Amino acid sequence: MRRLRRTRSVLLGPAVLAAALSTTPALAAGPQGPRGHDVSAHQEAVDFRQARTDGARFTYVKATESTSYRSPSFREQYDGAAKAGLLRGAYHFALPDRSSGTAQAAFFVRNGGDWRPDGRTLPPALDLEANPYDSAHKCYGVSKAKMRAWISDFSDETLRLTGRRPMLYTTAHWWNTCTGNSTAFARTHPLWLANWAGSPGPLPAGWTYWTVWQHAVKGPLPGDQNVFNGSAADLERFTDG
Repeated sequence: MRRLRRTRSVLLGPAVLAAALSTTPALAAGPQGPRGHDVSAHQEAVDFRQARTDGARFTYVKATESTSYRSPSFREQYDGAAKAGLLRGAYHFALPDRSSGTAQAAFFVRNGGDWRPDGRTLPPALDLEANPYDSAHKCYGVSKAKMRAWISDFSDETLRLTGRRPMLYTTAHWWNTCTGNSTAFARTHPLWLANWAGSPGPLPAGWTYWTVWQHAVKGPLPGDQNVFNGSAADLERFTDG
């Protein structure tokens, strides 16, 4: 998401990337699979119906940050995506130096991050990336052990409140640097990989495949460009856990 611009957790296996639905219009050359995008208040007005026409099949919408910020665009964007026929989910921007993982998860769930088994709601997601407010402390001044504990607390509280563990959005560099190459989360958390170099590249420690890949920050869809690792049917099943 790159902020400066802006249990029943089932991990789908390393399926061969399938073509999107036959009704999906042709898009620019790029990774194959159901296309999606993520948006926040940086994209104030999003035409989700046009996005679907242009090939989108899912979207993630920023809901919250820390325990003090709720996106003023969240409800309009989240409901707009649903009305356009897109699968949609909410994400929380983590600030591990501000408050506990438990507190931030509770705030997130109260303000849009709740998951429901309606076949249209993607699992909640936790955005873990470099500190946008202090470039000298990319890991928020938090030790590797405390970062691992913070993520675990956020995940446990999200699971307790929603029935699902969050998908983790991160880069390989941030994850390996700030968690000390932790492999403790890969078996139970889907990976939303951020890498804009044209290929997925190396994965964070522990993961052997990605579930969603944010492959570009500009493209035919509003916001950042994403692709799902699997078929359209796999994507539908992913909503149900």
